[in-house]
Amino acid sequence: MTKYTPMMQQYLRIKAEVPDAFLFFRLGDFYEMFFDDALKASKELEITLTARGGNKEDKIPMCGVPYHSAAAYIEKLVDRGYKVALCEQTEDPKHAKGVVKREIVQMITPGTAVDAVNEKENHFLGSAVKLAGGRYSIAYLDLSTGESKASVVDSEELLLQEVSLIRAKELILTASVDEELIRKFKDRGITAISKVNSETLSFDESLLSLLEGSDVKQGISLLLHYTADTQKRSLDHLQKTEQYEVSSYLQIDPNSKRNLELTENNRSGSKKGSLVWLLDETVTAMGSRQLKSWIERPLINQIQINERLGLVESLKHYFFERESLRELLQNVYDLERLAGRVAFGSISPRDLVQLKKSLQQVPFIKEKLNEIPDKGLMKRSDSMDACADVAELLDASIDDQAPITIKDGNFIKDGYSEELDQYKDASRNGKKWIAELEQKERSLTGIKSLKIGYNRIFGYYIEVTKANLSSLNDDRYERRQTLANAERYITPELKEKETLILEAEEKSVELEHQIFQVIKEQVKNEIPRIQKLAKDISEIDVLQAFAYISEKRHYVKPVFSEQKTLNIKEGRHPVIEKVMDLNEYVPNSCKMDADRSMLLITGPNMSGKSTYMRQVALISVMAQMGCFVPAEYAELPIFDRIFTRIGAADDLVSGQSTFMVEMLEAKHALEHATENSLILFDEIGRGTSTYDGMSLAQAIIEYVHDSIQAKTLFSTHYHELVELSSKLKRLKNIHVAAAEQDGRVIFLHKVKEGPADKSYGIHVAELAELPASLISRANELLSLFEAEKETGAESRQQMTLFDLPEKPEPAENKVLKEIQKINVLEMTPMEAMNELYRLQKRAGKMLTKS
Repeated sequence: MTKYTPMMQQYLRIKAEVPDAFLFFRLGDFYEMFFDDALKASKELEITLTARGGNKEDKIPMCGVPYHSAAAYIEKLVDRGYKVALCEQTEDPKHAKGVVKREIVQMITPGTAVDAVNEKENHFLGSAVKLAGGRYSIAYLDLSTGESKASVVDSEELLLQEVSLIRAKELILTASVDEELIRKFKDRGITAISKVNSETLSFDESLLSLLEGSDVKQGISLLLHYTADTQKRSLDHLQKTEQYEVSSYLQIDPNSKRNLELTENNRSGSKKGSLVWLLDETVTAMGSRQLKSWIERPLINQIQINERLGLVESLKHYFFERESLRELLQNVYDLERLAGRVAFGSISPRDLVQLKKSLQQVPFIKEKLNEIPDKGLMKRSDSMDACADVAELLDASIDDQAPITIKDGNFIKDGYSEELDQYKDASRNGKKWIAELEQKERSLTGIKSLKIGYNRIFGYYIEVTKANLSSLNDDRYERRQTLANAERYITPELKEKETLILEAEEKSVELEHQIFQVIKEQVKNEIPRIQKLAKDISEIDVLQAFAYISEKRHYVKPVFSEQKTLNIKEGRHPVIEKVMDLNEYVPNSCKMDADRSMLLITGPNMSGKSTYMRQVALISVMAQMGCFVPAEYAELPIFDRIFTRIGAADDLVSGQSTFMVEMLEAKHALEHATENSLILFDEIGRGTSTYDGMSLAQAIIEYVHDSIQAKTLFSTHYHELVELSSKLKRLKNIHVAAAEQDGRVIFLHKVKEGPADKSYGIHVAELAELPASLISRANELLSLFEAEKETGAESRQQMTLFDLPEKPEPAENKVLKEIQKINVLEMTPMEAMNELYRLQKRAGKMLTKS
């Protein structure tokens, strides 16, 4: 250290406190970085790298960013997963003996950044502490809003699921955590991970007062310790930690959440095309965040669900009141994050104006809710605290045209402070007097170009061009400054008034700042009330959004079945329906009950099997959120978990193939599903050979049917599996219909009872415009394979899968049985023609062989 200057020694000592962060070291109007920080920051921020020091050997790499524009650079580093420590002067240079004292005043990390967060999303900092028996205490906190939650999960799998669900921007772990677990977090996109050595609590433990049991407190304790240690500023806006049980909500694992596209689409990862994109008709930023929370955690308590549905029903019915409510909510700003800024001390005069305007809307919101004859809405109105005293304080004190920063001044209203009014009056009248003096001096001297100006160095002055100097023959004028073309003077009268004006302005600015600090403290004391109001308004906003979208898109109120019946009549996929024209979408029904718990779905590719499965799941999710659903009628069980295996991609990072991913997702469902769960399996077994895949598919179907008995939709291209309906009493065949016309396939997108008769695979390839020669060859091969199959060479092998006799049944008997099963009265003319054509082809092949 001795070879460095005292200032650089100070830098190195402070840098040693934060080895894993960029140290922004304040020097004058710049934040400077040195050594490795400078080398790395110059590349990340694309700024010039220079050096400090004398000879070549002693030069220290250095770069810096201006203090006034540092926020953009800090945001860029934090977005890339880095931490930034802000080191400021904490001593007046005038009183310093040697190097000015400096300290780290704040650490900005991916999870604690609050200035550039997405207003419609939470920005969570998470934590996890391992407990005995493989359990984990978990917690997460949004520093910008102050909300925090904590729970205990029973396994590492649930831990990974919860962290993935909340999308923590940063995860805090104890120093002893297993490195393999860290790798798993990173595989799930949690790249900013911080280890904490000390678990000494240095925060207000009253934040834990609502938590029951020591285990659940460990995760939030670690989280609050880290927050207090890094922020080094007021955290008075932190709300009481809410304890929750994972099992209290409909559980949807990350894979299923992705497959169902609840919060983002699978193609680009954007919100467009997701369920949240469809339902987000909220008006406030708070409501948008609340909506996302409800989508990710639907309810399983029927009383709570029906309460929400009842409120939505009333809001849907009273159109004019709801529209007025929407207009009022448009004038409500983000109360949660405004409260956070008050606590941090970063609130601006303009922010307080936004807070005032928001609070002024609340009495009208309460009045509008009371106009709807619904006890639930009236109860919510009664419990809504308008914080009228806060609104009155801000209305009396802060000017509506207040600036963004307090340094601009002139934001305290006239009449709020008698002393401030006196200073303002002196300043205003003084300036008026200056203008009058200018006119007086022009008249006395006859110099029309004479003017009175001001600068910080000389104060007020009288400026006369050199061409007019001869007109000044009065001893009152004392020269102050000579310019190229003019002279500047003062008079005793002007000097006396200058002192009064400048003193009034200086004291006015100082007093205005003092008043603003007092107002901030008064508002700060009311943060819990403002946060409670924010929660009330956010929920009302989501409920009115549900009502708005339900009316706009013709949704119906679902009912829940005690007998666990699922009966959806003319259901629709909500997102695809929005993308398409409402009149073009083909609705489909779905019926499942105690005697019909598993549906085996067949039909060609592109016919809509996956869409049908997803729409059943999405309707269930929407219903358990408390929203109306896209159908003509919907009777539903309350599901505890939803599992989906729809589509898969190779997991190249972990070296897992499509088939392995498929099997792991199937395993997860089979291990955790209950009879109250919903399972969607799409094309299980297609990633391996035909017989392997078919065997696995059948074994999975039998296991779910016999051992789990969950409501299950299972789509397949293995048409041989349709025979299982004769063995498994609760399994029924359905298919998505298609028809041939002029040699081309037409997808009807209509789900019907019974199995599909063919897959139309080559027709789909033709629609995809594969080369004509390839399509022709495929048809030749298909005819060949079908002929071989009719000989029984292959069918004997496949029939063993179903424990059928090895000797094949005569082909003509099969045809006769098929004819017997046909119900001509329920078929359309086109379906009857297609069926006749198929049977004619089979009969022709039989005659050819004979």
